[in-house]
Amino acid sequence: MPHDMDPRLLRAFAAVAEELHFTRAATRLYVAQQALSRDIRRLEQHLGADLFVRTTRKVSLTAEGARLLPYVRRVLAAHDELAAACAGGDRPLLVDAGGGPVTTGRRVLAAARRAAPDVEFVSRGHSGLTGAAAALADGRLDVSFGRLDGVPAGLRAGLCHQPVRLERMAVLLREDHPLAARADVPLAALRGETLYAAAGNPATAEWTDLAERLFEGRGIAVAEPFPEIEGEEEFVRVVRKRGWSVLASEEFVSVPGMVLRPLTGPVPLSPVAMVWRRGLHHPGLDALRTAARSLAAAHGWLERPAGAWLPPGDAALMGC
Repeated sequence: MPHDMDPRLLRAFAAVAEELHFTRAATRLYVAQQALSRDIRRLEQHLGADLFVRTTRKVSLTAEGARLLPYVRRVLAAHDELAAACAGGDRPLLVDAGGGPVTTGRRVLAAARRAAPDVEFVSRGHSGLTGAAAALADGRLDVSFGRLDGVPAGLRAGLCHQPVRLERMAVLLREDHPLAARADVPLAALRGETLYAAAGNPATAEWTDLAERLFEGRGIAVAEPFPEIEGEEEFVRVVRKRGWSVLASEEFVSVPGMVLRPLTGPVPLSPVAMVWRRGLHHPGLDALRTAARSLAAAHGWLERPAGAWLPPGDAALMGC
């Protein structure tokens, strides 16, 4: 076995091992699929072993690939930690604070900027922790916010998290909807309804999963998959045109002609954690963590109402 390993080849191996799909892994790494395949073959030649079983239908790890994967993850984590230490705190911290104008992530980021004006935070405006997790693991993003329990376990292993908020879930209704006049909407009143919950958007798969768990046994359906909607303006246009009711959170974007109503009976909660790459060291991360703790304490963000609904896995990760 060679003593020197190109980190690029190891990242290629880790990406394919976690995605078990060459096209998705290539997209995650921003490389052509042919280049990724060449890197995997080169690594296998270096190691003198096959790492994957490839068929026309699926990709799976060989026994040797499965044995080596945890070692590769540790090497990549150490490499990232070394790169962060060499870069110091002068480089900007890349923060995905969410796609809406007033999200929990944006509130934490604003507080951190006030507390650490000398630190450069560069904000990204995506949504969906599933989509952000690969970028976090690869070093293309430093911090994101969202529901961690929906992220694949292979990616989650390389991430650290801090519970930030238990957001109340809500429903976005047309102004002329029969339930729009109510101050809140019991889940039982939605029986027979179909709600949009981002099905079809792989970047927000954790939100669709949360919706399916909430709706199970309550007679509420998730709208059929629809292509990913990018940008607030396009989201408003599509929702209004299709007449959707939308599963949302209390921090959801305002949509003209629609009203946001909290859900009750029980009160469903959407967990928001701050997530970053294991081994990351940066003064901006420290400022974000401090800001998140302060906001949570000041506003009771992590207080769980009696009888509120939250899946067991989410409750464990959020420490409640």
